[in-house]
Amino acid sequence: MKPQHLLASACIAVAPLVNAFSPPSVVPSRRKGRCCSQLTITLSSNPTATALHQTFNAEALSELEDRIAELVTLNNEASSKLISPGRSVLSSSTLDEATSAHGMPWTTTIGRSDETNPLLYMPFWSWQLSFMQSNLSNLHPLSCNTTSDVNVSFNENTQKRARIVNHCYASDEYRKIRMTYYDAGDSVQVFNSVWYPDAKYNLPVLGIDLLSFNRKRYLAIVDFQPLHESEEDHANTYEHIMHPIKEKHDNLKGRMSSKFYDETQFFSKEMLFARFEDGKIVDQDLFPAFKAYVQTHVDLVQRTPAAMTASEIDATFNRQQAYDTYSASRDPAAGLFASMFGKEWAEDFIYDFLFSLSERSDDGLDLSPPSFGGPPKGGQDSRPGGGNPYAVVKKPDASKSVQRV
Repeated sequence: MKPQHLLASACIAVAPLVNAFSPPSVVPSRRKGRCCSQLTITLSSNPTATALHQTFNAEALSELEDRIAELVTLNNEASSKLISPGRSVLSSSTLDEATSAHGMPWTTTIGRSDETNPLLYMPFWSWQLSFMQSNLSNLHPLSCNTTSDVNVSFNENTQKRARIVNHCYASDEYRKIRMTYYDAGDSVQVFNSVWYPDAKYNLPVLGIDLLSFNRKRYLAIVDFQPLHESEEDHANTYEHIMHPIKEKHDNLKGRMSSKFYDETQFFSKEMLFARFEDGKIVDQDLFPAFKAYVQTHVDLVQRTPAAMTASEIDATFNRQQAYDTYSASRDPAAGLFASMFGKEWAEDFIYDFLFSLSERSDDGLDLSPPSFGGPPKGGQDSRPGGGNPYAVVKKPDASKSVQRV
């Protein structure tokens, strides 16, 4: 029930109460255009009548307050039916416990490194988490358990010197914010995060994917990912606020390869995209642009009016489901996860954590080893250091060498 409806109901409720408890000397008079009757009260000069009148007014006011309380309860119950679907199970941990789970933020790497800052993207992780705590309403941790009750919050392969940590949070503005850090020393560093607005906001998903391979090749994607089947239907309303940020960073204006994704689906024209070999770009361009996109997305969500009908919420939620299904089936890191942590863990991780609204394919995921490069399909990954999914790997027959970028 909207506020004006609540007010009207209160006015309707008060009229019979006043009439019932008012002595004959009370004369109601209406003024055209007002939702409630305005009462002109002529009190008798008789003290007994005045006292009786005050008693009646107190009783009427008490009953009126009870009526309004009932109406407020009904109004809240009606509003609660429009809460976004897709909210995950709350974690039993406190926010402080969750943010420091598994020793985060790490300060040393499990892998081999010759760098003074081996955990290249850890400052991104720390800044984002601090920003979330300072700027989101009712931030709380979510469970990282899969539907088969496997906890995917942490895993490691000590033999190959690789580990992965996952956190998941929600707030009033976002139904899910997941964060992943993959550490394999200088071989591979990855920071990945996806922010899903509550489905009552018809807005894009914020996607972040930052990767480094051997500290020689870097890949970065940051985008407000449109949900509508026709990108222009969704993207035009917000791309203009991304454009000034992107214009400041020429090093982040690349184009995405169509090898794994179709850039016309779930990607905007103002996506930050870059492949580069100069590590200075991480601090010089990527970090400030990343922060600006995160701040802008949160501001956009907080300024957007919530949907007023269940059908609007369902429509947005259905597109978030489509986004998850599309992304799960094309995740280029699926093979890496399988080679590091096992096939069953990788499938649960991708379907139940990374893209928890996705529909599982009957054929399962393509879990051939690392997809960005690495061994050709059907090959084995025997390389130490976590396996470089950007590497060039050749078959024994040099004429059949395979390069995947």
